Amino acid sequence: MAINIFLLILFGLVALYSLQINIENPDFTLLKRQVIFLIVGLVFYLFFSYINYHVWGDYYKVILLVTFFLLGLVLVLGITIGGTKGWLGFLGQTFQPVELAKLSLVIFLSRYFSQHAKDVYLMRYVIISGLITAPLIFLVILQPDLGSAVILMITWLVMVIFLPLRKKYYLGMIMMIIVLLAASWLFVFKDYQRERILTFIQPQRDPLGAGYNVKQSIVAVGSGSLIGRGLSLGSQSQLNFLPAQETDFIFAVIAEEMGFVGAGFLLFLFFSLFYRLTKNVKQTQEGFGTFLIVGIMTFMVAQLFINIGMNMGVSPVTGLPLPLVSYGGSALISSLIALGIIQNIYIKNKEKNF
Repeated sequence: MAINIFLLILFGLVALYSLQINIENPDFTLLKRQVIFLIVGLVFYLFFSYINYHVWGDYYKVILLVTFFLLGLVLVLGITIGGTKGWLGFLGQTFQPVELAKLSLVIFLSRYFSQHAKDVYLMRYVIISGLITAPLIFLVILQPDLGSAVILMITWLVMVIFLPLRKKYYLGMIMMIIVLLAASWLFVFKDYQRERILTFIQPQRDPLGAGYNVKQSIVAVGSGSLIGRGLSLGSQSQLNFLPAQETDFIFAVIAEEMGFVGAGFLLFLFFSLFYRLTKNVKQTQEGFGTFLIVGIMTFMVAQLFINIGMNMGVSPVTGLPLPLVSYGGSALISSLIALGIIQNIYIKNKEKNF
């Protein structure tokens, strides 16, 4: 697993280097910052790898309350970047609490469901978990960060699916989600968010506005062909036709400069990592650990598909980073923390079997 993680991060660092090499008097600021984030993230990865993962279950209520506090605080004192008020300033750096919220939700649901999975009145606990998850999602929507809100909802839904519920309850939840989505469209979504979704359905609706990013991304991905144009030689990325190229659209940069071969190898590394996580799920004989792996894998897989989807024009633009690859300290560090927890689950399970 560690090799997969290292190679995925390396892809991101190479892409950042490529984006800055052709700048006049390059100082590689983004690359240097990402390396610092990586060092901090690796320290956290090692720390969480050696701390018994049951500790996080013991303090799941505290972790959740801190998360609610931070998401509320960011609405009052937050820093606005790219139209989203989702960052807090700390020691001269910015921190995005929603990245912590994804992991906090997984810890809460894992502990809660592992405690009540065999309860006769299981559906009651599912409803309670939904009532706790909903305000968390609502606070994220208020930033507004629709992409992360969707990830939180998907995480809750997938973890519920792993519970032994009757089929009729699943149908009821699907109907409830449809109603909530309809209500959100009418009363919660901002105009630009509706426009992004409508442009996804009808790409030519606004080719110079909401559809511009996707159009340039599709051109970048397609122009990479088999082996790519070469590092720092991509016209879309190097001439700044491609927006948010170090974050949202870094996959398009990789596809343009490294081609189908490079992008295919990147996807192979992701699927290899998720295959290893799936094996850990099958080997874990304890409920809390199993739910933790399922939840962490869910939000990472969801972000992977949504990010690549919006790079290829098959999902709306939501501003979600590519896990372990996109530039950004909050996302990288939180991902490494999550993977560190899974590593500890693997270690403890191995010790138990031995």
